[in-house]
Amino acid sequence: MSQQADPETIRELFGANDWLVEELFAKYQQDKNSVDPAWWEFFENYTPPAADTSNADTSSPPAPVAVPSTSSVVAPDSQPSAPVANLPGAKHVEDAKAQAPKTQASTAQASTTADGAAPSATGTEPSSAPDPDAPLTAPVATAQPVTASYAERVPTRKGAWQGADGDDQVDRLRGAAARVVTNMEASLSVPTATSVRSLPAKLMVDNRIVINNHLSRTRGGKISFTHLIGFALVEAVADMPAMNNGYALADGKPALVTPAHVNLGLAIDLPKPDGTRQLLVPNIKKSETLEFSQFLAAYEELVRKARGGKLEVEDFAGTTISLTNPGTIGTVHSVPRLMEGQGTIIGVGAMDYPAEFAGTAEDQLNRMGVSKVLTLTSTYDHRIIQGAHSGEFLRIIANKLIGEDGFYDRIFASLRIPYEPVRWVRDASVDPDTEAAKPARIAELIHAYRSRGHFMADTDPLAYRQRKHPDLDVQTHGLNLWDLDRVFPVSGFGGHSRAKLRDVLGLLRDSYCRTVGIEYMHLSDRRQRRWLQERLEAGYARTPREDQLRVLRRLNAAEAFETFLQTKFVGQKRFSLEGA
Repeated sequence: MSQQADPETIRELFGANDWLVEELFAKYQQDKNSVDPAWWEFFENYTPPAADTSNADTSSPPAPVAVPSTSSVVAPDSQPSAPVANLPGAKHVEDAKAQAPKTQASTAQASTTADGAAPSATGTEPSSAPDPDAPLTAPVATAQPVTASYAERVPTRKGAWQGADGDDQVDRLRGAAARVVTNMEASLSVPTATSVRSLPAKLMVDNRIVINNHLSRTRGGKISFTHLIGFALVEAVADMPAMNNGYALADGKPALVTPAHVNLGLAIDLPKPDGTRQLLVPNIKKSETLEFSQFLAAYEELVRKARGGKLEVEDFAGTTISLTNPGTIGTVHSVPRLMEGQGTIIGVGAMDYPAEFAGTAEDQLNRMGVSKVLTLTSTYDHRIIQGAHSGEFLRIIANKLIGEDGFYDRIFASLRIPYEPVRWVRDASVDPDTEAAKPARIAELIHAYRSRGHFMADTDPLAYRQRKHPDLDVQTHGLNLWDLDRVFPVSGFGGHSRAKLRDVLGLLRDSYCRTVGIEYMHLSDRRQRRWLQERLEAGYARTPREDQLRVLRRLNAAEAFETFLQTKFVGQKRFSLEGA
């Protein structure tokens, strides 16, 4: 890696992160140990580029520059939007404010006569011929605290402007802030266009719930929506490699860069000790070669290094396509800037119900089959990518996120989840006869799990396979993913008279389809079946850590005793733990 201070070389290597090089180099000069050792070799022969006089001045320390205020929008206490003296009664309001700290007994000042006579002794004698255009002379009353129980108090405004009177302050941008300005101005030279596509997030939400429930029961951890979207993006690039291309100049002439791999850049927003925030864009190398479990591990490792300040030089180099997710702060639609050297950046908006249904109750939304919506944007370099390619690229991502092309099957297989993912189907039309029959179908589904749930139990610790049974599929019983959040009568199942189908399925899987297979419906005694049901369908409760450690200690002791018997009585017939 070149260590020259050529701005073009630094920008090519680090992209939007080149400001970080200057910030770390300043720390390196002050204290070498304050910078990660991975950067020492890079900074040994590093010389910062010449300062940009338009954005930064390194010859003198920063100093605020005062300039006259020319803005028409000012602080509330500094300058009124209209002359106060022209308002009726304004003079007396100002007088009252001035006299209030001096005395509370006096309520008004004497009026001045037209011929310059002295004010009256009492200050309350009205003028014999009042001027209709004169300001009001009534005393200004002091507002009293509201004491009536029925009086509504006006809420206090939060975050009001606290600026003081005076001129505006201008501070020159230096260091990392100046480098961000340089990058943004350089991005203006890239002719970009943006494609937008909205997609339903229902299937992604439901499959994420299934995955996280399984992970919480097994190895721990959880996945986010960004993990799923990022993996879908990588797979979509494999289907349309043109979105991974870049633009460059070769011998002063335009050239198309076709990267050998997909290095997915992740925009990570991190708080700084001084309260400001910084944006880092490291990348996952060769992401197209990773399965979802490997992609998940690489993603989390990159975020962990970023939060711990352990990112190295190689983590920033070679980004080919980027993903940013401003939807985490509620942004619905984002058009991010495209840095030089990259062909595409994908923006992810907030996941929420359409604005038309903002005031609709959740139960009504579930009955109507209204899904949350996710908006994706593709901002691309129009010199090498056309709008049709960008629109088709977003279509591929959207189709993967609604389950086409076996997308969720590959994710479930990579995470070794022994169940089928939730499938995308259209909601059935509203038919009163069909709706009336759904409680009976749910009763059939509950009976099917009690009778044949052991067929889906994960009882083989040596081999992984995805288990399924047609009698345990909700679609076999005329149900689908849109029914998961709808409430149905369940006749006391799980101690409830009514419950969501999602909760019913979760309890059935916890009871009959985990790591123990149970078959008892062949018993003819109803009381015995009922006794088993009450204990099996009580719900999953994690074993306390102390009990787990106690069981582990007992197993270790038994294994040690087994080893002793095997060594002491070689060849003797006995019953071992393996045969128990």
